[in-house]
Amino acid sequence: MDNEELKENIDGSTAEDAELNNQSTENDDVDQKNQDKKLESEKKKEEKLTPEEELETLKDKLARTFAEMENQRRRFEKEKEDAYEYGGYSFAKEALNLLDNLERSKAVLENDEKLKDTDALKKIIEHLDIINSDMLSIFKKNNIEPVKSINEKLDPNLHQAMMEIEDDAKEPGTIVQEIQKGFMMKDRLLRPSLVGVSKKKVIEEEKEDPKDEKNQ
Repeated sequence: MDNEELKENIDGSTAEDAELNNQSTENDDVDQKNQDKKLESEKKKEEKLTPEEELETLKDKLARTFAEMENQRRRFEKEKEDAYEYGGYSFAKEALNLLDNLERSKAVLENDEKLKDTDALKKIIEHLDIINSDMLSIFKKNNIEPVKSINEKLDPNLHQAMMEIEDDAKEPGTIVQEIQKGFMMKDRLLRPSLVGVSKKKVIEEEKEDPKDEKNQ
């Protein structure tokens, strides 16, 4: 390649770069013009508002602000009331384990063959019953009470059915056994009662085998 060809290539490249730069500059100018037009349009809209319209706009914004403040105040009040009313909810729920352990201990002792019908067992059971009664009394003072179960209709909001027991003397769905006592704290469920519910006895009709009938 001679010097003249090299010079022509360099000049051509320079011209292309200049053209690209000019095109980029033009695009930037267009974007700037569009942005300026948008700002001018928004300013015109603001200028078109009459004093009465501006007053109404301010009133609307003020009303929205007050409404939001009132909603926040109500939420804070509700949270404050819940904290006061149900602050001991978690503690009460954990304390129910003590009652469960007392009942389990009592059942184990009563089923111990070596301790059955002994004076020692009777005294121990009496003391366990006193402790159990005292705990229930403390719970009651703090608005924690057992859920009614026996002879009640099964309520999914309060009871959890663990088994079905055949019993024609009761309406189906009636609670006839309480496996674990449930508790309420005011209007909140601490835990559901685990129960057994009644069902009708299934009568199985004996059907003769067709083969036996043929043999006869």
